[in-house]
Amino acid sequence: MVTSRKAAQQRSYIAWHAKRAQAISPREPTMFKKILIANRGEIACRVAATARRMAIQTVAVYSDADAGAKHVSACDEAVHIGGSAPKDSYLRWEKIIAAAKATGAEAIHPGYGFLSENEEFAQACGDAGLVFIGPPASAIKAMGLKAESKQLMEKAGVPLVPGYHGSDQDPALLQREADSIGYPVLIKASAGGGGKGMRAVEKSEDFQAALASCKREAISSFGDDAVLVEKYAQRPRHIEIQVFGDTHGNYVYLFERDCSVQRRHQKVLEEAPAPGMTVAMRKQMGEAAVAAARAVSYVGAGTVEFIVEQRQDGTMNFFFMEMNTRLQVEHPVTEAITGLDLVEWQLRVASGEKLPLAQDQLRIHGHAIEARICAESPDNNFLPATGTLHVYGLPPSVSFERGLVRVDAGVREGDAISPYYDSMIAKLIVHGDNREQALARLDEALAQLHIVGLSTNVQFLRHVVQSRSFARADLDTALIPREEAVLFKQEKLGLPLTAAAAVALSLLEEKAQETADPFSKRDGWRSHGVALRRFEFEFHGEPAHAALTYLHDGALRLAVGNVDEVLVFAGNGGAVDIRFGEQRLSAHIYRRGETVHVFARQGATQIMVIDQLAHAGEAHGEAGRLTAPMPGKVVSFAVKAGDKVSKGQALAVMEAMKMEHTIAAPADGVVQEVLYAPGDQVTEGAELLKMVA
Repeated sequence: MVTSRKAAQQRSYIAWHAKRAQAISPREPTMFKKILIANRGEIACRVAATARRMAIQTVAVYSDADAGAKHVSACDEAVHIGGSAPKDSYLRWEKIIAAAKATGAEAIHPGYGFLSENEEFAQACGDAGLVFIGPPASAIKAMGLKAESKQLMEKAGVPLVPGYHGSDQDPALLQREADSIGYPVLIKASAGGGGKGMRAVEKSEDFQAALASCKREAISSFGDDAVLVEKYAQRPRHIEIQVFGDTHGNYVYLFERDCSVQRRHQKVLEEAPAPGMTVAMRKQMGEAAVAAARAVSYVGAGTVEFIVEQRQDGTMNFFFMEMNTRLQVEHPVTEAITGLDLVEWQLRVASGEKLPLAQDQLRIHGHAIEARICAESPDNNFLPATGTLHVYGLPPSVSFERGLVRVDAGVREGDAISPYYDSMIAKLIVHGDNREQALARLDEALAQLHIVGLSTNVQFLRHVVQSRSFARADLDTALIPREEAVLFKQEKLGLPLTAAAAVALSLLEEKAQETADPFSKRDGWRSHGVALRRFEFEFHGEPAHAALTYLHDGALRLAVGNVDEVLVFAGNGGAVDIRFGEQRLSAHIYRRGETVHVFARQGATQIMVIDQLAHAGEAHGEAGRLTAPMPGKVVSFAVKAGDKVSKGQALAVMEAMKMEHTIAAPADGVVQEVLYAPGDQVTEGAELLKMVA
């Protein structure tokens, strides 16, 4: 049930669409001629691609940081709306509405993130005579606050996880409720999403610190620090249902997506259909999702998310978690298995058309998996990374349309990944006749994805896909910590092969620089004896070296580590085939400065080739310093000058790419000086505080 005010808003929203359709034509709604896309990056390019196919003109908006971004060139027009920080641009809805009116756009597509679930923005669009390509403001409000939405779902008969969803936010009360529910519990920002403002708490004494961190992250991301507390289900799966509604009262569900593989409560891999899903449970969950949408007179694309408890007898039970009142990042897997374009459906429904298909016309075809390619360091607690895409090599694929391999991205080679926005670089989606085929296709595509210039999660994703749990569909939200031993700090190539690749690249580069002058040749020729050459490396932080011997017959012998074998290679400096003794390697090799990056079917790695002359006279780094591991904002310090600290103790909290990160003491010591204040922006490597032993 909804309040009379909400009901009036819903009736007004639906009546506005009906009036618009009748004003254009008494029988048939007319599609928009021009829309503005109130977003950036991949989703802005995604919406623009469908709009172009439908002969709809598009208007982009952009910040200072995005002046040369791909989404700007993907649209027909572009309007500058402010500074690099989201609060100065993509969250300034008054500027976005002004841009839409100035360019003659009839509607605004919000994408996901930013203003996509902001009821004030949705209402302001309608007040300005613009169509908001999404649900009515009342539906966004009803589902946007987790506590209120759970109360609404309880009245609608949708199963809920035991928890506290009240408005009293007194920390002592929340602590008592958590203690009463029983640990582990999950604290979640009521207005949150995307894993932000969310913490799992294992014991009572950790609750207040986790609550404070949640509230800080929630106020930063959503402007609202209200939270709810729920029982943390054991071996839970995260399964969501894609729903659609139109202004004529029609609703369908487009089946489910399994999003159980997560890190820090953010999705890593998503797939459809959910492994192990029965026809009966799919129908139950789908009908529950439609009931949730119907309860708020939902219009457009939405996702109802459920926690699914896996019982010991093999059965599953589901509980409502939240509804995302927008298009999801993972919508391409639904497109892959249904053969539909969900953005096209959004545009058609928003223009006043009925849903293109009824429930009994929808079918599942094959299996699809999506991997989120992110700028981050999985081996360093998934710290976000920034940098330039010096190499951005993709597997054979399509973009923004169905295909066996699809890559949706809002970046190009040479673009910079900044600290201002989300860390996602691209989405890799594969489709197969079954899950096994899709898994093999995903691993092959990940192997062909080459990124140089910043840390990414590509190799980590390959490890997840190859893990026993994921391969066998033994899924739950704890899969990553459970498989930790095979997911992190994995080296698939090893020092000997990697060093051989670096040496081969060096020799190929030297060969390419040779001229007709015999003295330009670097072939190691000697009138007597043999030529020896030494290479110095750094591999995973450890020094290493190799000795290359030029033999009389023109052959090469390389000694590295405990391997001393003949080295044979052929290639053009990019794709290289290497035989090092009995080992074979076919790889793409790239040099960036002193670092050589090696990408092969077995895996990818990098090695630093040290130029001794270039480093002569360099001083060793100072001891007793704590530096920022990434660019971002200082949130707080847990210590002050004069405090004694122990190795591993939390010293400071930083925020980057909309997530908080705790900085710990590298060793025992005493804090000598704190060099920044909360709220300060710092660069990567900036000294945060001084310590003495």
